[in-house]
Amino acid sequence: MAPALITDPTLIFFVVLAIILLAPLLLNRLKIPHIIGMIVAGVAVGPYGFHLLDDDASFKIFGQVGLLYLMFLAAIEIDLHQLQRNLKRGAVFGLLTFLVPLLLGYFSAVYFFDSDVVTALLLASMYASHTLISYPVVVRFDITKAPAVLIAIVGTIVAVIGALLVLATAVNVHQTGYFSIMQIGFLLLKLGAFCAGITFIYRKLVRYFMRLHTDRVTQFVFILALVFLAAWVAKYIGLEGVLGAFFAGLVLNRFVPNTSPLMSRLEFVGNALFIPYFLIGVGMMIDVRVIASVDTLRLAAVMLAVALAGKWVPAFVTAKIYKLGNDSSQVLFGLTTAHTAVALAVVSTGYSFGLLDSLMLNATVLMILITCAIAPMATSGAAGRIRIKMLEETPESDSSRADNTLVPVDNPLTALSLMEVALLIHPSERTEGQLMAVHVRTSNSVSARANSDASLKLAREASATVDLPVTTIERFDSNIAAGLINTINERDVNCLVVGLHRRASLVDTLYGSKMEHILESSNRMMLICRLFNPVNTLRRLVVYVPPKAEFESGFRQWVSAMGRLASKLGCRAIFLCQPAVSRLIAGVLKRERIDLRLEFRALEQWDDFVPMANRIADDDLLVVVSSRPGAISYSADIKVMDNFLQKYFTQANLIVLFPEQNGKNEDVMTFIDPIGAEPITAPALPRRLAALFRPKTRKRL
Repeated sequence: MAPALITDPTLIFFVVLAIILLAPLLLNRLKIPHIIGMIVAGVAVGPYGFHLLDDDASFKIFGQVGLLYLMFLAAIEIDLHQLQRNLKRGAVFGLLTFLVPLLLGYFSAVYFFDSDVVTALLLASMYASHTLISYPVVVRFDITKAPAVLIAIVGTIVAVIGALLVLATAVNVHQTGYFSIMQIGFLLLKLGAFCAGITFIYRKLVRYFMRLHTDRVTQFVFILALVFLAAWVAKYIGLEGVLGAFFAGLVLNRFVPNTSPLMSRLEFVGNALFIPYFLIGVGMMIDVRVIASVDTLRLAAVMLAVALAGKWVPAFVTAKIYKLGNDSSQVLFGLTTAHTAVALAVVSTGYSFGLLDSLMLNATVLMILITCAIAPMATSGAAGRIRIKMLEETPESDSSRADNTLVPVDNPLTALSLMEVALLIHPSERTEGQLMAVHVRTSNSVSARANSDASLKLAREASATVDLPVTTIERFDSNIAAGLINTINERDVNCLVVGLHRRASLVDTLYGSKMEHILESSNRMMLICRLFNPVNTLRRLVVYVPPKAEFESGFRQWVSAMGRLASKLGCRAIFLCQPAVSRLIAGVLKRERIDLRLEFRALEQWDDFVPMANRIADDDLLVVVSSRPGAISYSADIKVMDNFLQKYFTQANLIVLFPEQNGKNEDVMTFIDPIGAEPITAPALPRRLAALFRPKTRKRL
């Protein structure tokens, strides 16, 4: 074959970037998914088209990286809680989408192609597997949390593992001449050891690394290194690299929240470069000249019918069993009908062993091309309708006031962590409301202006990486507290995220005089944060809810905020509250459609919190719902709680949450409002605290 017309590396990269840029723009006008455009462009510029480029080592490397990246993104964008909820349905679909095409493929190979048992098993494993090549479509439509998508992902895991086992069986029979159950058992043993090892090692390693290194570029490189290491290990022990990358994504999912800057960088690099490279590489492997052969067309027609029927039947049956609807059935079919990764591995293995001839190889490649074209078209048609239904079912806010969140960024060292908390609790799915960052300075000096610029720049960078706009405000005022109060009133802020001050003396209070003045002057929800660990390394969210907190006007607001925080972090949320309040909390989360791992621990009075608090671990986030003096839920226990936190939780990750409250700012007892203040005393409490918090090993809740 003659050399390609373009051989200069710089020009090659330019052509690839031009394809990535222009193919979606041109095909969007024709209502054709851009994925097909990448593949067709690869055919056109490849060695079997106009031969502008060679399918050289660079495309093989970037193509393999793109495939692994695609599987990794599919795993890391999964809502693990939703995945667990759909695990049973996904397993049923996985078995169907594995067994149905396996049986159809085996009998079609035997009766239509007169293949022997080994060749029939090879072709059957090719039909049984599939690749989530149309997953970028569901990402673009933002339906990754839809039940059909989660079921398809679980089914992919089952089908790929099953196909690899069948492939290993066929190769073993061909090499030894007999079937060995020991070989299959050994492969399953290696699979179990691989999953257990990756889970145990990666979790400890990632948590340790991210606590030491907070730089986003360093974390990005570290995450990718772990993904490709897992893919190589999986391939080395006889599994498939895509399985290793996918499982690594599941393990790392917990440490990369969906609204974090790290997730934004991972998605950007993959969708902008690696995944398009993989799709173009798939097109470059396709020889369009095979279409001219009648025998190839006949074989390809049979293989295509088997491939489509083998994936459509399981999707249809699963949708009927679980009453998912026609659109979900179409999404299941679209996500699982494309055959690329394992299919290419199967035909390459069969061709190298002499089990498949060139005619069968060409027919398989043509079948792969057509399924890759059908998959995104089938997915995109139904994905749009599912997205519309999800938007129609999204509840509207009960409050007519917009969700305006304000973050004071006085210190560049804490600005990033406060912005991360605000991004996680802010209802970014709503169009109303805005996220604001303010720096209040009391001096016009050069250093004060430089500090203000640095803090606001960090706030802009944090929000830009997750595509959430932030309004930055630089304010000059007589003092910081006055500046914040004025900003709250001027901008109609209903949530304030601030940092906990450092104690200046032994007699200093927990919040400091500045924060206490803001609490007295505003009734809006306030989160006072102190985080020693990055939020994405926290394992649990432990929320203490005082009695009568459900009667406060901001109850629904703070419950929704904590639900969003736990959901986006993927951690377990444990609410310490009275049994009656637990039902109300669960009801708010259900109405807001916030799914998370939720637990409740009964807590009737303040004394019940003391032994539970002794089990707060270093990687937990303790959230204490407090109250302003004169509010309904305020009591003497609140004051005891402040001293308790100040004395025994100096090294804990802590958020003290003051809900929005409408009450009097006076600490008196009146017969007109008998629940305005409750003078409850606990004379034996200091002795209990001293006994409980002697140095010892803490047990988890």
